[in-house]
Amino acid sequence: MTRREWLGSTPGWIAPLAAAQGVAQEQRPVGSQRPNIVMIISDQFRADNLGCMGLNPMNLTPNLDGLASRGVLFRNAITSQPVCAPARATLFTGQYAERHGVWHNGPGIDPKASTVATAMRQAGYSTNYIGKWHLAPNQQRTDAQKGPVPPQYRGGFADFWEASNELEHTSHAYEGEIFASDGTPIRYSGTYRSEFLTGRAVRFLKEHRGTKPFLLVVSYLNVHHQNDSDTYVPPKEYANRYKNFFVPQDLRSLPGSWPSQLSDYYGCVASMDDCVGTLLRTLKEEGLEQNTIVSFMSDHGCHFKTRNTEYKRSPHESSIHIPLIIGGPGFDRPAQVDRLVSHVDLAPTFLEAAGVAVPQSMQGRSFWPVISNPGHPWRDEVYIHMSEYMVGRILRTPEWTYAVATPKRQGWRATASSDSYVEYMLYDLKADPFQHVNLAGRAETREISMKLRQRMLDRIVEAGGTRPQIESCYFPYS
Repeated sequence: MTRREWLGSTPGWIAPLAAAQGVAQEQRPVGSQRPNIVMIISDQFRADNLGCMGLNPMNLTPNLDGLASRGVLFRNAITSQPVCAPARATLFTGQYAERHGVWHNGPGIDPKASTVATAMRQAGYSTNYIGKWHLAPNQQRTDAQKGPVPPQYRGGFADFWEASNELEHTSHAYEGEIFASDGTPIRYSGTYRSEFLTGRAVRFLKEHRGTKPFLLVVSYLNVHHQNDSDTYVPPKEYANRYKNFFVPQDLRSLPGSWPSQLSDYYGCVASMDDCVGTLLRTLKEEGLEQNTIVSFMSDHGCHFKTRNTEYKRSPHESSIHIPLIIGGPGFDRPAQVDRLVSHVDLAPTFLEAAGVAVPQSMQGRSFWPVISNPGHPWRDEVYIHMSEYMVGRILRTPEWTYAVATPKRQGWRATASSDSYVEYMLYDLKADPFQHVNLAGRAETREISMKLRQRMLDRIVEAGGTRPQIESCYFPYS
């Protein structure tokens, strides 16, 4: 198929849109014993850190690579929004920011939101959470808002709860606190932060899981930088281990913070893998391995200040491409999936895997059928909301990254959307996978931009937004 033919087709659009947008699905039959689900979230983790992706030779992730070898590696998992809170809101609600309302770091999740946790609890699961949350209201960032998360803002995680809304502001690498369900501080000192959270998860699995099937989220701050020092802080034993580091090709030719930070970042990655290994061993020791779905993912990636003045919030693969590995019942088939999947699809997938009906409010689609049948009809593109650094939207297809933004509107102060955007980035991912040549505005890509523009407009409306204007940045002299 030629590029022009591909752009004129609609791969994976065979099913009616209504079927793809959160209509309750028939429950998938499961065994007599419903599977537990453990979701492990690592903040700001680049997909190419995984050894199993074949892009980084430093062997940082042997435990995660082992999980991928026994389960399913999603090679093209894409964030719904390259910033913490909105991505997490989409992950748990199965909705786009236009619907769930958490369009930047600040607004709290709707106390009445239907989430993966509320659906599973209604189906008889216990719902449990440990670590970073980031979905309670915090617009003012006062000391009081660094305290316990009120129960109504916990997204349906109503059983075991040990968390901090913004762990980056209540902790450092070797000291800090999270909060129990009743608001009591749980302090740590002298133990590395990720090891502390892993210890709390191990304690849950050994002592508090109960007799019900359970959903457990273990949400780490690592491998995110420490905000108040703007540094990556690995455990002491990893501090000098990666001085001679591999540099990913998207970073090599660009100025940024990576020369001084990549070594310690890799130390954080290796430490994160150690934590995953501890959790996997605990599941095996407790006799839970055969009946527990384990997933590893991130909210967004990291470009080390090469694309803007911070670490994410850009349309580039280093920001939007995330790791996703799932193993356990239903996913215990060594496979690699190349189709594009998004945060919005995760809640429906986990619910289907557990035999729980998907709420009508969820806009994502379960990607379970794609695992068994790579040729299953699937809309192979991801719609991405962009906020804070700018007000924009991104469409990621197998061949293209197409981005639009509203000029002269700072995303930190602006509203969630705009009635007018301008095309400002276009990358050919086949010819330029590391995104060094922006093709937006060029004469030779004008027809491609027109087609992608129409698809973008359709996706904005489908997500719940109002159809805007998108202006071409075509320059006749280019």
